[in-house]
Amino acid sequence: MCLIVFAWKLLPDTPLVVAANRDEYYARAASEAHHWQDKPGIFAGRDLQSHGTWLGIRSLSQDALQATKFAAVTNVRAPSEPLESARSRGELVSSFLENDISAAEYVRQLAACDDEYNGYNLLVNDGQDMIWYSNRHRDNAKNGIALAPGIYGVSNAALDTCWHKVVRTKAEFASLICQLAPQDAFFEMLSNTTQAPDCRLPDTGISFERERLLSSPCIVSQDYGTRVSTLLRIHHDGSTEFMEKTLR
Repeated sequence: MCLIVFAWKLLPDTPLVVAANRDEYYARAASEAHHWQDKPGIFAGRDLQSHGTWLGIRSLSQDALQATKFAAVTNVRAPSEPLESARSRGELVSSFLENDISAAEYVRQLAACDDEYNGYNLLVNDGQDMIWYSNRHRDNAKNGIALAPGIYGVSNAALDTCWHKVVRTKAEFASLICQLAPQDAFFEMLSNTTQAPDCRLPDTGISFERERLLSSPCIVSQDYGTRVSTLLRIHHDGSTEFMEKTLR
């Protein structure tokens, strides 16, 4: 379960700004963002269980980040549909980043193996197009096509679903973008632990108490919660700022 908000082609000098939280069980081992030695070109955090990632970039330089691609994934919350033999959704990100393939061609190829994964939302960007693709929201008009310039948000339902934390974080993110706010302001936004009012909770098939727990932008519990926050800025010339704050 995660939260991603992003601005696409709104700032002339910085076409992509991403702010994201990665939520996971605390016991699942992971490493901070780094250059992957076994897959040169990938700069990302890494899930040490399945060896994929939740968010990363392609940067061939080891000295200064120069992003040519971006990708990120979130789970679709559907507790009644778990596929025990499913492939890791983290490989969707790393596979796009390591291969010379456009965003549009990549999502076309994924359509042939939709049923091999549990539900996901995938964001892929090749510098030209930003595409959201989900194997659980095939009828959504935005699914699988290049997004228009704008501010978007995705958690564990379809892109821009009106979940309280998505709507609230998108609005604050838009304000920070307009102000050209410093990075600390974005991390403060991502650290918000305020839960949604009970009347605004979605019904995704889990318990009411669990819906409430998962409704805040930043999740805190005994065994599960927000593990890392990321702020990414990819500038027009490819120069990239990748800032990460590890929480657990």
